[in-house]
Amino acid sequence: MQSMPFLHHQHIATAARIIFRVLLFGSLFILPAKSPAQASQPVPGNSFDNSPADSIVLADTLQPATADTTADKKVSFFKKIGDYFRNANKPKPEKKFDISFIGGPQYSSATQFGIGVMAAGLYRSDRSDLSIQPSNVSLFGNVSTSGFYMLGVRGTHILPKDRYRLLYTVYFYSMPSDYWGIGYEAGSNNACYWSYLRLQSQIKVDFLFRLSDNLFIGPMASFDFVRGTNFSKKNEADPRTLEQIINGESPRVLTTGAGASIVYDSRDVITDAHKGIYLKIEQGFYPGFLGNDYDFMMTDFIFDFYQKVWKGGILALDLHGRFNYGDVPWTMKSRLGGMFRMRGYYEGQYRDNNLMEAQLELRQRVWKRNGVALWVGAGNVFENFRTFDFSKTLPNFGIGYRWEFKSRVNVRLDLGFGKDFKTGFMFNINEAF
Repeated sequence: MQSMPFLHHQHIATAARIIFRVLLFGSLFILPAKSPAQASQPVPGNSFDNSPADSIVLADTLQPATADTTADKKVSFFKKIGDYFRNANKPKPEKKFDISFIGGPQYSSATQFGIGVMAAGLYRSDRSDLSIQPSNVSLFGNVSTSGFYMLGVRGTHILPKDRYRLLYTVYFYSMPSDYWGIGYEAGSNNACYWSYLRLQSQIKVDFLFRLSDNLFIGPMASFDFVRGTNFSKKNEADPRTLEQIINGESPRVLTTGAGASIVYDSRDVITDAHKGIYLKIEQGFYPGFLGNDYDFMMTDFIFDFYQKVWKGGILALDLHGRFNYGDVPWTMKSRLGGMFRMRGYYEGQYRDNNLMEAQLELRQRVWKRNGVALWVGAGNVFENFRTFDFSKTLPNFGIGYRWEFKSRVNVRLDLGFGKDFKTGFMFNINEAF
């Protein structure tokens, strides 16, 4: 085996600058604009506030806008918006960092009605090498009527010649949540659950070294902080206490982990694969000497397969397993549901030490930048392999709309269904897998 090329410090600095700029631009974008009433109010201590005399001079010197001028401004504004989205998916090789923003409504059983704002960015660490697919970064922010809010960033930074890859996810959210307890039986009891406020922060980083054309290996590090507050029963007939539903553990759990990943990735494009295979096996360790109150290990397995079946049609398969061993805290149990797998289920209603799930999705380009997706899936949570029960497997299916926001970067609207007609409506960027 040939020796690894030496990693230059400026490449790591480039990745850090990209993440910082996206967070900065995103925060500027989602700040609410001032209303006309707010804009007219003087800012305390501002020496440039309009005095009555200033107002008289302006009234004498400015001519009122004609109806034609106002109409032209409206047409110009809407034309600019239309041009922005019309050209968003066109390659822009002259730009070092090509980023676009979009927002829209969303609904899920976990967060209720809300508004999501997202950004997608594409860039190259070596702009002269077009044989390597571009790096990608996504910014996401959400706020909902339930009091949920989230801000985060995730992406893949590909260094020159694809010798190294940096995978990262950083997010924070506050969400009024429901908690059923641990195990299939607890999740199936819709009459007995608790409500609480969940505050969570997560940072996860994988740094991969290329061993061969599509094979990578490297270290992983993660940080999770979860704090649950304001626990209350939804049903006073529920005999369980708080200590019982969280196994006598603390509502506040800090988890720090380290480990390694091995990845095989032959996908043509990371954000919207039309062909290829993605295989990832990750082993994480959460020992006491890293500051953890609970000592455990985690193995995560992902296998994705993509195949073109006819013109505009892609068949995608996703197999996923997450297995925990040792003293696993309630916050780190494997949770079924969410934005990416078993879409339509309340994330965490079904949770246990282990989780296995699968989904098969047909993605069809219909017209220009528009497409649809249909999927079926199944998942199962269980304490250990001795207690695995196939009859407790949960069904999942759904339909989605796709719009190509940027080149090979899709905005997706998904409507997922689960057991007992559970539903979830999701607005997100990039495919679910």
